[in-house]
Amino acid sequence: MIEIIPAIDIIDGKCVRLSQGDYGQKTIYNENPLEVARMFEAAGLKRLHLVDLDGAKAHHIVNHHVLQNIASKTGLIIDFGGGLKSDEDLKIAFESGASMVTGGSIAVKSPETFLRWIEKFGAEKIILGADAKNEMIAVAGWQESTGTDIFSFINSWHSAGIRKIISTDISRDGMLMGSATELYKKILQSVPDVYLIASGGVSSMNDIYELQEAGIPAVITGKAIYEGRITMEEIERFLNMAEGRRQK
Repeated sequence: MIEIIPAIDIIDGKCVRLSQGDYGQKTIYNENPLEVARMFEAAGLKRLHLVDLDGAKAHHIVNHHVLQNIASKTGLIIDFGGGLKSDEDLKIAFESGASMVTGGSIAVKSPETFLRWIEKFGAEKIILGADAKNEMIAVAGWQESTGTDIFSFINSWHSAGIRKIISTDISRDGMLMGSATELYKKILQSVPDVYLIASGGVSSMNDIYELQEAGIPAVITGKAIYEGRITMEEIERFLNMAEGRRQK
């Protein structure tokens, strides 16, 4: 069964969502991210994708207090990203309760740093962020296209030890227009043994079932939950069904 990973994006300590990474298209959904995280945990979800959007803009970790609060008051396994640029940023993230961190722009702009993280902290704790538009990697809050195709980018880091990847189709992020299933299938054909986490565009449980049918290991969803397109009851039913299958 596909793993569902809910997302919480943070600006000014609040739970928000952007559309296509545009800070000008911001919607505040909850003033208390811990309340949202507890709702996810109560539904039976085990993971959380927590993004420090202030950190992404500042180029260093900012909302580690939110991470620490959620990590200390829930049992969720948290992967944390947004503006992580230095060993000190990672140290703060892990000390604040992150189980894993995600790096995207850093893997493009400072590959030697990203490689050092893999060697220092272990590949199991480092997730590669592979965000693309028209199958080309984009960085710096998705404002810059690199001219590198997503398949060669993932392959090169897979060779360096990376096994977990979050891939976002920028054109779909926050737009509720469906997942880029065909792109994800092509990624798995290119690198079959990665743990690929699809992100962006999920509009309903049907999108999640479609990704599952395509063999995608995991999916991140945020806006669909906040907008009521996916309910906690639907997620609970999905998880209960998955548990029932495992017990057979």
